[in-house]
Amino acid sequence: MADFFATLTERKSELVAALFQHLTLSFFALLIACLLAIPLGIYCSRHRKVAEIFLQIASILQTIPSLALLGILLPLVGIGTPPALIALVLYGIFPIFQNTYTGLTNIDASLKEAANAFGMNMWQRLTKVELPLALPTILSGVRTSLVLIIGTATLAALIGAGGLGTFILLGIDRNNASLTLIGALFAALLAVLMSGLLKVLEKSRPKTALIVLSALFVGIGGFSFYQSTATTTQTITIAGKLGSEPDILIQMYKALIQQASPETQVVLKPNFGKTSFLYNAVKHDQIDIYPEFTGTVLTSLVPTTGNLPQTPAATYEAAKAALEKQDDLTLLPPMGYENTYALAVTTEFAAENNLEKISDLQNIAANMVAGFTLEFADREDGYKGLQKDYQLTFEKVQNMEPSLRYEALKNGEVQVIDAYSTDSQIKAYNLKVLTDDLQFFPSYRGAPLMKVAFKEKHPAIVAALNQLAGKITEEEMVQMNYSVQVEQQDAKTVAENFLREKGLLEVTP
Repeated sequence: MADFFATLTERKSELVAALFQHLTLSFFALLIACLLAIPLGIYCSRHRKVAEIFLQIASILQTIPSLALLGILLPLVGIGTPPALIALVLYGIFPIFQNTYTGLTNIDASLKEAANAFGMNMWQRLTKVELPLALPTILSGVRTSLVLIIGTATLAALIGAGGLGTFILLGIDRNNASLTLIGALFAALLAVLMSGLLKVLEKSRPKTALIVLSALFVGIGGFSFYQSTATTTQTITIAGKLGSEPDILIQMYKALIQQASPETQVVLKPNFGKTSFLYNAVKHDQIDIYPEFTGTVLTSLVPTTGNLPQTPAATYEAAKAALEKQDDLTLLPPMGYENTYALAVTTEFAAENNLEKISDLQNIAANMVAGFTLEFADREDGYKGLQKDYQLTFEKVQNMEPSLRYEALKNGEVQVIDAYSTDSQIKAYNLKVLTDDLQFFPSYRGAPLMKVAFKEKHPAIVAALNQLAGKITEEEMVQMNYSVQVEQQDAKTVAENFLREKGLLEVTP
């Protein structure tokens, strides 16, 4: 518990920001869901033949897996808040629509007849009799919807929309239970508090409930608008993939840019998500820069034919040319280290089976369980290619998130995993990285990826980032990753200390 409270104190400002992001996203999703579902429920209460159709459609929307829905939306609306908001609205519609329909159709017929007897028209009956009577049921649906939305909104962090999910993802990546618990606990507390508030409003007068809800929406909306318009300085947005290494690199980018251009505001979006998320974000001007690797460009982002280039320099030139031709994007000159794929086993398993290189696995692969990420398992420069070039087919392949495969290897649940050559866990767990004796894996050297137009518009920023070209050795990157992931040091501190040691960042007095 001491670690939990220490982490909570250290990251309280980040937690407040994440809470507000989560609350804002959830409330606006709820508002839009109400604006869609309540009128639809009213319409269906008067046209019961079509009600079942809409009920089925709304319930089907809830059965779509959230990750699949986000994947469908990304190519259409990009990343960040828009796809997250759309997905949450779709998930929030059904409880509100169902309860609105149920509340209106279950009103005692004699009350409706009495309203008619008083000469009320259809609008008067709806606003003065039916909706007030159905309001507790409708608010119950709104409460269910809000709890569902708040819980699902943790996935928004996967596509750069922020919220409490950032703590959960960061905790999983850093193997930090305190961060994961903070994200999960505060998401649960937020859901309980908001549910309790709506429960109280269910029992209050309709006018009071509407005033309180309206005040909440206006307050949250007004503060969001103020935040979005508060800054007038030039803003550069830099994002990074999940993991300590991208986090370290974007902190370096920020430090170098602000040293070269102090008036520039740099916004960081760490743990932004998968490769495709960031690539689409740059294309849609939702971020300006993110660290990418030359091999990833050629194997995942641009179409390639024939064999990949054999040298790091040729790989970079091919990746840069392909990006500019396909999407008018570019890579700056890359850093010095390679962060290529590798296969890793425990030192004990390597000694027992005389393993030094990947081809040594051929005789025992049929009796081994492999732990691979989904991306590696499906890539031609991953397991698919290993099956062809190395003739490796394992008895079973377990697909898992990157941060979990090391634990699985340590616990003996798998015997071999895919790794990146700069992963801190290689040092932390004293693993054996098998030599790529066929030179199967392509070169992976990291460099800032941005639009060509951005590069031409910001020569000072480009010059600042180019100071990293050819810098950082593999050993240095492993040590920095180890400092962040294992020793739990702050990525910003690790990045800035390295830059100062190399004379790239001024020493603060």
